[in-house]
Amino acid sequence: MAPSSHSDRAALVGRLRAAGCVYAEDEAELLLAAAHSPAALADLTDRRVAGEPLEYLLGWAEFCGLRIAVDEGVFVPRTRTALLVELAAELTGAVPAVVDLCCGSGATTVALAQRLAPRWLAAADIDPAAVACARRNVVGLNVEVYEGDLFAPLPPRWRGRLDLVVANAPYVPTDAVALMPPEARLHEAPVALDGGPDGLSVLRRVGADAADWLAPGGHLVVEAGTTQVDALCDAFTTAGLEPTVRHNEDLDATAVLARRP
Repeated sequence: MAPSSHSDRAALVGRLRAAGCVYAEDEAELLLAAAHSPAALADLTDRRVAGEPLEYLLGWAEFCGLRIAVDEGVFVPRTRTALLVELAAELTGAVPAVVDLCCGSGATTVALAQRLAPRWLAAADIDPAAVACARRNVVGLNVEVYEGDLFAPLPPRWRGRLDLVVANAPYVPTDAVALMPPEARLHEAPVALDGGPDGLSVLRRVGADAADWLAPGGHLVVEAGTTQVDALCDAFTTAGLEPTVRHNEDLDATAVLARRP
């Protein structure tokens, strides 16, 4: 729908900007497109001004040029995670076996399905709401989405046979979660954010288990904070993997990739 006048549109942009929305003009257009009536627009605007994530109001997020459905409470895919997709496409050969851990909405899984030609592609998450959302997003893609803790729910036959494991695991230190933007800390599932005392509790477990699930020459690719990479590389080395660090300035993203010898 469209507001009745230019002044109405300007008022909407003004409300969003006053609420701290950096991209107020863009958000206004998206809210206008999503609302089917003036009352619906008023409701969406009130909820956005109150701090509800835009993606929950729209019901989707853009990731790697794709429109990914996002349900309330499910981790909203971040632009920087596109680095994991780029590295995955760079590292894998033909028809790889691929798993996306801590998959959230399944955004990375869908992007990998578009970029690769996997012989097997699966995703897993411990959060039932995320699993339900991911299953909606992968309909028609021949992807299995499992509910459980990291590798635990995967079929045992793939142990030692995976070519690529991608994991956007939580890596925010517990004490820092309270410092995150309200959109994240008040609305997204804590299990998708809290990475333990130093932020690396889950990622250390990913590395330790990946050494057993990867095929020789296979790769693990994870997202991390720039101040965490030294400790994470040490953990991956201890697990028997060969880590390297990659950074993308444009995406403001840091990844650690680790090869099983």
